Amino acid sequence: MTNPTTERRSSEQRVTKQRLAVAAALGQVDDFVTAQELHRWLLDEGDKVSLATVYRLLLSMAEDGLVDVLRGAEGEAMYRQCQAEHHHHHLVCRKCGKAVEVEAPAVEQWAARVAVENGFTDPTHTVEIYGLCPACSADGT
Repeated sequence: MTNPTTERRSSEQRVTKQRLAVAAALGQVDDFVTAQELHRWLLDEGDKVSLATVYRLLLSMAEDGLVDVLRGAEGEAMYRQCQAEHHHHHLVCRKCGKAVEVEAPAVEQWAARVAVENGFTDPTHTVEIYGLCPACSADGT
């Protein structure tokens, strides 16, 4: 497994005690969490880090490709340590929040083609597909 504090890190990022704590906490979380949830978890573990620092570090880590970011139903950003080291998308359960990383070469080709057709260069994109996971579909509620 890659080290979230060193891999894909931009040259400007310092490895601080707070950054290490946030990276370690994300490494122990399976699902996406909000900055507030992560901050609360850090405080419960005895780590002294402000909510503003958690937000700043998560944004920095997202820019460096170290964490995935999804928007919850209310539009709040949710974070999870990247499982894949390359560009990917997510299937997200609307009920339980389970997220599955997926590759979608057809989406990549489509995005590149649409950009070229419209004279755009250096396209980027984010795709999340929302539905019900198998467990929630079987639950029927």
